[in-house]
Amino acid sequence: MQTVGIRDLQKNPAVFTQSLENNEFVMITKRGKPLGVATSFEDDILRQGFLESLVLSAFKKGDISLSQLAKSLKLSKSKTMKLLAIHAIPVTDYKIEEDLKGIESFLK
Repeated sequence: MQTVGIRDLQKNPAVFTQSLENNEFVMITKRGKPLGVATSFEDDILRQGFLESLVLSAFKKGDISLSQLAKSLKLSKSKTMKLLAIHAIPVTDYKIEEDLKGIESFLK
């Protein structure tokens, strides 16, 4: 997530719009304190609702944890995992290749 101050936004709005065009969140600050969060407007926002779309996107990008996602949506962790399955979003970002390399080096 990129952070942009109000002054920077006034001087160079392209920094702000560039992040939105890349589907990134932008935290807007005033005197170093968070003021708000901006996100790009996508079809998912209309289909899923703003909050759900926002937090699912943040989870996919690794900006929030499963627990934070569940709290944001006011769901149990099991219902949150079912929601992730419906949207085909993996619960973990696990790369088995790394473990296989470790096992291979251990067996040598």
